[in-house]
Amino acid sequence: MTNTWNNTADILARLEATLRARKQAEPGSSYVASLYAKGSRKIAQKVGEEAVETAMAVASGDEDELIKESADLMFHLMVLLESEGLSLQDVAQELARREGLSGHVEKASRE
Repeated sequence: MTNTWNNTADILARLEATLRARKQAEPGSSYVASLYAKGSRKIAQKVGEEAVETAMAVASGDEDELIKESADLMFHLMVLLESEGLSLQDVAQELARREGLSGHVEKASRE
């Protein structure tokens, strides 16, 4: 299992580095650069669209489609995080903070 996680972490780290590099690219040179040029609100809209498509893939029962749509969702979420100067590490730290807490308790602490 560790080897699989290491491979997953490596893929995500490489993607994050690519997204960071594309932040400086010309909008016409890459899809990611064009998203950054449109701004965080447009990227957030794309994340929402991908979330809906992921939910629809679940409803369809098509596992392959669910995997593909989940990849699209994660990709666009990572673009959004980078556009806001955040990373998966920031999200992982928040997940670590919540580890072992009841979901009800954690949610109540935000209110």
